Amino acid sequence: MKLDKIDIKILQAIQKNGRITKAKLSELVGLSVSPCFERLRRLEKAGIVRRYLADIDIDRLFKTMFMIVEVTLKDHTTASVLQFENAIGKCREAVECYGVNGHIDYIVKFLFTDIDHYQEVINNLIAMNIGIDKIYTYIVTKNVKRFGEFPIDYLYTQGEDRF
Repeated sequence: MKLDKIDIKILQAIQKNGRITKAKLSELVGLSVSPCFERLRRLEKAGIVRRYLADIDIDRLFKTMFMIVEVTLKDHTTASVLQFENAIGKCREAVECYGVNGHIDYIVKFLFTDIDHYQEVINNLIAMNIGIDKIYTYIVTKNVKRFGEFPIDYLYTQGEDRF
């Protein structure tokens, strides 16, 4: 799908405020409401806009602990990888998981209520025999930079010839 500067402005605006009105969005990008809304629908249908979310401040609701866990698998067969990924996909405490290159295979961001909850989940994952060889855990002590938005306009200007 070929994107232009107006598409980029639409994407930037909705990632900052998913509840922006059609009128305000069209004003921000310099289009009338109908063409602006048609472009937004096109971006949604193309799968570029996947969903709209609310940014919940979980710390205002519950006492929680984020932990970053490095996971290395025993082997790298397709079956082993799928077995691990399926199990992590079903683990409610695993809020993000990235397959990575290097001396580890995955980085998983977990959310726990306390250290006992962490131990219970990790013990269950190990007991499931899903190919885990090593686990290294890091307790998040503070959030230095929270994800806010993708730098869409910057990436667009860096790679305009690819769009």
